[in-house]
Amino acid sequence: MKILELENYLVSLGEAKFRGRQIHKWIYQKGISSFYNMSDLPAYLRQKLSQSSQISIPRVLKQRLSMDGTRKFLLELEDKKRVETVLIPQAGQNKRYSLCISTQVGCPVGCSFCATGQSGFQRNLQAHEIVGQFLGSKKELQKRLKNTDDKLISHVVYMGMGEPMLNYDEVIKSIYILNDPKGINIGQRHITISTSGEASGIEKLASENLQVTLAISLHACNNNLRDQLIPMNRKYPLKRLMQAVEFYLEQTNRRVSFEYIMLDEVNIDRADADKMINMLKPMLANINLIPYNEVEGLSYKKPSPQKVAQFFHYLSNGGLNVTLREERGGDIEAACGQLRSPS
Repeated sequence: MKILELENYLVSLGEAKFRGRQIHKWIYQKGISSFYNMSDLPAYLRQKLSQSSQISIPRVLKQRLSMDGTRKFLLELEDKKRVETVLIPQAGQNKRYSLCISTQVGCPVGCSFCATGQSGFQRNLQAHEIVGQFLGSKKELQKRLKNTDDKLISHVVYMGMGEPMLNYDEVIKSIYILNDPKGINIGQRHITISTSGEASGIEKLASENLQVTLAISLHACNNNLRDQLIPMNRKYPLKRLMQAVEFYLEQTNRRVSFEYIMLDEVNIDRADADKMINMLKPMLANINLIPYNEVEGLSYKKPSPQKVAQFFHYLSNGGLNVTLREERGGDIEAACGQLRSPS
């Protein structure tokens, strides 16, 4: 909740407004999930709040640690639904982590290469459940590392389970909570929202006056192939998607990133590169290539390093601003497209 919401709630209980600010600090700065541990509240108020309210921070059920330092947490929500979230270490002396969070239990988009899509869709997450992934993961990470650094998690990416734009209002609300300088205080430019191409959501985001990064999962530059890979393309084909992107660029003057999963024998030949160059070069976009992370039960394969390098050079030589994402967490099924909805 925002500070104003907490202040108003405390006033509705007949308490002083400043108590809301105290509670906000306990939850969002100190990660405390029990009113009884809020030592600057009077005992009667702690008991009163415990009877009338609840602080919901997802419980970490399981952790898997990759050889590269990536950590995957299985989190349980109040209704026993479960989501996965991933902590990715950043390079540098002062170690910080990026947190990849989920916005839905499962995913309704059903991308044919993605483990999350194969597990089906159960429900949207509420804003407090999205923010709760940050609070729960931070607390667990500090405990595991024996590190109380308040800035241990410096970046948040909405790239976990689910399609953020199909849970738009709760995602936007969670961004404001994460960004609040009196709370968690993650800078907007350290927040990335990824979408599989929900054009109407992209247009709404353009009007929010946010400084977040928009990442679009592209994966194909012709409608026939993209229809197979990303069923949402049937609703928002490439022409409609690019119209939304152009509107976003006009409104925000911010660069857009395009994510492109490289599937062997599917979308990485010279013709695919030429189509991408023609489509994206005028936008001065960032292209992020991701070699496919194989999923058990699916037929798609990861291309060889030689094919990856060849496709990279096709695009680079064609004038695109292209990077190759380093694979992180593949050995624990924590890489892009590998998260699932465990029962």
